[in-house]
Amino acid sequence: MPGIRETDLPGIGRKFLIETRSGDKMVVVVHDDGRRAIYHFDQEDPDEPVSMVTLDDTEARQVAAIVGGLAYQPKVLEEMDMDVNDLMIKWYRLGPHSPGAGKRIGELQVRQVTGATIIAIVNQDRSKKINPGPEEVLQAGQTLVVVGERNQVKALERLVVGEGQ
Repeated sequence: MPGIRETDLPGIGRKFLIETRSGDKMVVVVHDDGRRAIYHFDQEDPDEPVSMVTLDDTEARQVAAIVGGLAYQPKVLEEMDMDVNDLMIKWYRLGPHSPGAGKRIGELQVRQVTGATIIAIVNQDRSKKINPGPEEVLQAGQTLVVVGERNQVKALERLVVGEGQ
């Protein structure tokens, strides 16, 4: 069954076994020193890795941003939710009639009211602002990358994006 299984590796870090819907298997070991080792396994021989790469902390975060859609957002992601355990990451495009368009994040009290966080803003010209502060003014046409629990993200949607946007 596809999914992610976590295992503590005492003295080393944590292992994540990822089995995809397509049948691929990956193991990611997050070392306590920040290194990440990624192993890809052949479907025909699930016990022997086909390839392996080691990333330092900065490289791992850059790859995570790319894979997670922060560096380039495929059109399909505008409609996609991503659930990781109890957390949800969602992309919202602000429309011209969105309640948050033209307002500062702090003015909307996004975190205080909803509990969710806007972790990035992607502008129409593909420039981005990672971890925008309360002074950031939201504009129609921007895409917001939001994280929180499902109910928090839905509350942010109502507050900032508007229903049916």
